[in-house]
Amino acid sequence: MASTAATSTAALLSSKANSNPKACISPKFVSFKAFSAQSLSVPSSFSGFRKPFVSHVPRSLSSRSSHSERRSLVVRASELPLVGNPAPDFEAEAVYDQEFIKVKLSQYIGKKYVILFFYPLDFTFVCPTEITAFSDRHKEFEKLNTEIVGVSVDSVFSHLAWVQTDRKSGGLGDLKYPLVSDVTKSISKSYNVLIQDQGIALRGLFIIDKEGVIQHSTINNLAIGRSVDETLRTLQALQYVQENPDEVCPAGWKPGEKSMKPDPKLSKEYFAAI
Repeated sequence: MASTAATSTAALLSSKANSNPKACISPKFVSFKAFSAQSLSVPSSFSGFRKPFVSHVPRSLSSRSSHSERRSLVVRASELPLVGNPAPDFEAEAVYDQEFIKVKLSQYIGKKYVILFFYPLDFTFVCPTEITAFSDRHKEFEKLNTEIVGVSVDSVFSHLAWVQTDRKSGGLGDLKYPLVSDVTKSISKSYNVLIQDQGIALRGLFIIDKEGVIQHSTINNLAIGRSVDETLRTLQALQYVQENPDEVCPAGWKPGEKSMKPDPKLSKEYFAAI
C-alpha cells in the first residue's frame, strides 16, 4: 500500500507541474531581472575611479541559462551616438559673475561654438584645476567664437560659495564663464555621463558647433583631468575642416600645418611631404 501511495503522490505532483510550468522552476534559476538592486555591490562614496557593477548572481545561473537569457545580461550602448547628432538642449540655473542666471544651450545655436564640460562635484580636488585652467584661457576660446559652459550636479548656492572661495584655499575665484547647476541630474543623464549609483557625472567634454551638433566628445574617469591644450587644438581642427570641407586634419594637426585630401591619390601628396 505504501508503494501505491507513493506512486499516486508522484503522479499528482507531475500533474500539477504540467498544469503550472512555473511550479517546476527552481528558485536558483529565476530570471536575472528578479534580483533586486541589493544584489549588486556598488560603492556609495565618491572615489577616484568609477567602479564597475559586480553581480553576485550564482555561477549556475549563467552556466545553465539559455543563449537568449545570456544575451539579455549584456549592457547595450544607446542607439544613437552623441557625436554627429544634435546636442540635447537644456535650460538651467547657473552662476556667472557671482550672480544667478539662466543658461539655455540653444541660445548659442547659429551664433557660437560651445565647449560643454561636466565635472563630478564642487569643493573637490581635480575639478578646480580644470575649471580655473579653462577660465584662465577663456580669451583664446573667445577669439574662436566659442563659449565655455561647466556643469555639475551641485546647486547654484554651492557654485556661488566655491566661486567666492580663494584659489589658494581650493576655491575658484571669479570665472569667465558660467557654471550650470544640474541638481535634477537630467543634463548629465542626457549626455550619458551620469554615474547612476553615485549620482555624479564623469568628466565628459563636448564640442558643439554653431549648428548645435556635437562634433567631438571625450569622457575621463573621475581621477583624470583634461587638457585645455588638446581641447583648443581639437576645436581649431574642427573649425578648419568646416571651413575647408574638401580637406581633413591628420593626427596632431595644428593651425598652419599641412592638411590632407580625403582621396586615395590626392592624399599621397601629404604622405610624400612628411
